[in-house]
Amino acid sequence: MVNTDDVHPEGEAAHGADGDRRAQLVEAAVDHVAAHGIADLSLRGLGAAIDVSHRMLIHYFGSKEQLLVEIVRASERRQRDLLSRLRLTPGLSPADAARLLWKQLTDPRLAGQERLFFEIYGRALRGRPEAVPMLEGLVADWLEPLVAAEVAAGADPVVARNRARLGLATVRGLLLDLLATGDRVGVDAAMQEFLRLYYGSE
Repeated sequence: MVNTDDVHPEGEAAHGADGDRRAQLVEAAVDHVAAHGIADLSLRGLGAAIDVSHRMLIHYFGSKEQLLVEIVRASERRQRDLLSRLRLTPGLSPADAARLLWKQLTDPRLAGQERLFFEIYGRALRGRPEAVPMLEGLVADWLEPLVAAEVAAGADPVVARNRARLGLATVRGLLLDLLATGDRVGVDAAMQEFLRLYYGSE
């Protein structure tokens, strides 16, 4: 029996199919990491879990390190999509949307994803070539929707950009604090105080 993952049709259609399959594998990998963490993660183990050979993971991503970068990017994209959906929820204030996103980000079951984010971030800052692409859009991809939401609420564009950057930096800093200290109560209290100051009495 032929494993269809090991067949490589040629031509333009093949490139499109490869892109689709690559995207599917990234999403499956993110789901696996979210459910099982990254401890002892190997291409063979991951491939077995998401029903693809490790050879095909290398074909699509080149290396384990590049696959980890793609997992981080996809995870960040999911978080941005969640925030966008929360902001569009009728009757949900921006502060409550932020609280719900924070609850999702700090879910203990997803701690592995946050550790992976900071691990890959550190590699990128050290100039590791497989990780450097993650720096592209790491701030800008978050700022644009955050600024747009602030402007839509009536904020001056310059003030909106400053507030958005402050909010992004604070959330990432507190996530790192939580991973480093494990002080969930203290970090949650700090976030609630930040949201009180950021949104006023809301």
